[in-house]
Amino acid sequence: MSDPTYTIYSYFRSSCSARLRMVLNLKGIEYDMQTVNLLKGEHLSSEHKARNPNLTVPLLLRTTSDGNVFKVGQSLAAIEYLDETLPQSYQLLPPISDPEGRAVTRTLAGIVACDLQPVTNMRIMKRIRGLGGSPEQWNKEIMTEVLEAYEMTAKDTAGQYSVGDNITLADVCLLPAVWNAQRYGVDLDAFSIITKISENLSKHPAIIKAHWQNQPDTPEELRAK
Repeated sequence: MSDPTYTIYSYFRSSCSARLRMVLNLKGIEYDMQTVNLLKGEHLSSEHKARNPNLTVPLLLRTTSDGNVFKVGQSLAAIEYLDETLPQSYQLLPPISDPEGRAVTRTLAGIVACDLQPVTNMRIMKRIRGLGGSPEQWNKEIMTEVLEAYEMTAKDTAGQYSVGDNITLADVCLLPAVWNAQRYGVDLDAFSIITKISENLSKHPAIIKAHWQNQPDTPEELRAK
């Protein structure tokens, strides 16, 4: 029986998609990428809703040789699924013998995935603009507050990365948030630990491959030179 194949529905600027791209690359998983243009509203189509009722990206598909397709429509769930079904691949949590390290990793990941991304995404920005507010200022303020929490939490565990010297779930959540923070003018000089972690991550081949500037749907004018 041949190995299963993987497909990811992704958007180049989506921080959640970037998390999953990083993990697939770290694990050495070959995958087909289908792009979904959020700015053009392609995620709102009936076709995409049939694939993912939450109308979001990323969406991970695992297809077996007999044609069975399993779908995961949340980035963290998809990452955990890959860890659990491919235990021999690169793991995104510290070993089970280190429950404290695993808890800190999950805490840091949650700071980004639960407290930051959901309230600064395109869906929320659209609603803030509709209420007459400034979504850009909203994002900048929230990103600054939440990254400060990340910085303070990581100070006792950070090595080269957020939890020691191995890339973890925390890091693949953090770096796309840093990219977005740069976009909205957050003063990252105030966060020395996050800056160091981000610089180290940005040198890794799997991370470079997942960068938003290096995706098939990245507009030419935004591509890495």
